[in-house]
Amino acid sequence: MSSGAVSVSSPAATLTLPAPRGRYATGESAFRLVDNHRPDPWVPDRPYRELMVSVFYPAIGGGPVTHQFPPAVAAAVGASVESSDDLPAGLVNWAATRTHSVKDAPTAPGRFPVVLYSPGAGDARDWNVSLVEDLASRGYVVVTIDHTGDGPAVQFPDGHVVGNGPLLAAWAQAFQDGTTFAFFTKLMSARTADTSLVLDRLPTLPSRLTRAMDLHRIGMFGHSAGGFTTADMMAADPRIQAGINLDGTLEYTAQPDGTHLSDVALHGLDRPFLLVGSSSADGSDIHREPSWASFWQHQRGWKADVTLVDSAHASFTDAEALLPQLALPASTLAAAVGTVPSARAVAANRAVVGSFFDRFLKGRNDHLLDGAGPGYPISVEH
Repeated sequence: MSSGAVSVSSPAATLTLPAPRGRYATGESAFRLVDNHRPDPWVPDRPYRELMVSVFYPAIGGGPVTHQFPPAVAAAVGASVESSDDLPAGLVNWAATRTHSVKDAPTAPGRFPVVLYSPGAGDARDWNVSLVEDLASRGYVVVTIDHTGDGPAVQFPDGHVVGNGPLLAAWAQAFQDGTTFAFFTKLMSARTADTSLVLDRLPTLPSRLTRAMDLHRIGMFGHSAGGFTTADMMAADPRIQAGINLDGTLEYTAQPDGTHLSDVALHGLDRPFLLVGSSSADGSDIHREPSWASFWQHQRGWKADVTLVDSAHASFTDAEALLPQLALPASTLAAAVGTVPSARAVAANRAVVGSFFDRFLKGRNDHLLDGAGPGYPISVEH
């Protein structure tokens, strides 16, 4: 163990998600969706595709709040975070973190725009609750998507859990064989098909939720591969009117170099799209990332490129809110989420995402994305 490592000599820490700041209380409901006509892309002998989604929404009344992760998912997500961010196993009780949303709470009166959220490759749908809950509290119905077999684990209502072993094996084989382009093409095709299923099934959710959804106002955002999924979906489906990419490449490669640009990078979109990148060495902006530069050149709808100053790739996930609560070496924390103060980063992410969707789904412009907003740690380019 290195001299800067954290030792585990006390009970595992319970971490706290920041409270949403909007006018509404929030509720959460989870659902299993099944496509009997599409085989699972990662388990060939499974003749159907099953997904889990969570719906966060404006609610009324109180009651017990939900946990961020079911126990089996918490164990898998925790192991993934510990491995990728060089944290000691057992430092955190990942199953103890609670949301601020009441399970199946009554919906608030009114009809609200719908926003889909797609997580990064290797992440669970619940690894951006801070941002999702805040958006719901501002008057949105937010649907988070687990791309089964992609994230560390998905737990279904009957208790069975699906991990991502087959996908990781496929990636290792593709890397060894030099077929990573085919792997990423398959990954993104699975993700867009999943998102299409979710869009198609929204009207079939319980009436207590559908009566709160305005399906004529739909947006989408995602982190990393989820941002790529958002752009691909907008290119394929006009139902999505506005989208945000949080630090995700738009080409089929692990190391973006402009050699495998996607169609959306080559042709852009005709609807509003926001690029939000980190300032780390491998972060994205229109000057450093070839797929973003190409998209920017060909984008026909409204566009802006926002950079979160002193951030890292995971600064757009719950890692930004949770990891700084631990007594980590400064170098470990900086490698995970940059050096931007956590509270300022969380506030900036919430403000940017809320401002964009308020502007294009509600017709309310606070001018933050014009560069005239309050002093968040961001830079904006048009």
